[in-house]
Amino acid sequence: MMHQADRAEATTGKSWLAGFGIVAAVTLSFATAAAAKPPGQDAAMMRMLACDGEGVRMEIYLPLSVASPPHGLRAGQTVIGYYALDLTEANKGKPLEPVRVTMSADEKTVIVDQYTRGLPPTRIPVGGGTVDFDQRFAKRAKCGPFQSQDPNFGN
Repeated sequence: MMHQADRAEATTGKSWLAGFGIVAAVTLSFATAAAAKPPGQDAAMMRMLACDGEGVRMEIYLPLSVASPPHGLRAGQTVIGYYALDLTEANKGKPLEPVRVTMSADEKTVIVDQYTRGLPPTRIPVGGGTVDFDQRFAKRAKCGPFQSQDPNFGN
């Protein structure tokens, strides 16, 4: 005797379609992994901003494609970079998080948006200045000039 579920399966073919969908999804995931390529030039990053706080250091890294002249970060342009919060002195390491970095229209301010943490954007003068990244670790951080590669900017 045929059950109602078996009868529905026989007339609609839903079981066969579900099985086909699973096989297709698994095959596609393996094909995508096999087709992955090494990271392109945009994967290479350069430190563009360094800030020192009390027992903490913050750094902003941007893709090389916007980090060096003649291209550089243009007015109004936003790129995805990385924010490094170095808590090594507190024995907590140096996590990296993606951030949106925007050059203001007047090119006087760099805006760092830590969108993954829901923090308000941090506005940093291009020439450097004292800013607050967040209220836990990175208050009153002294930032050097944007695009400065001088590690002794504060000395």
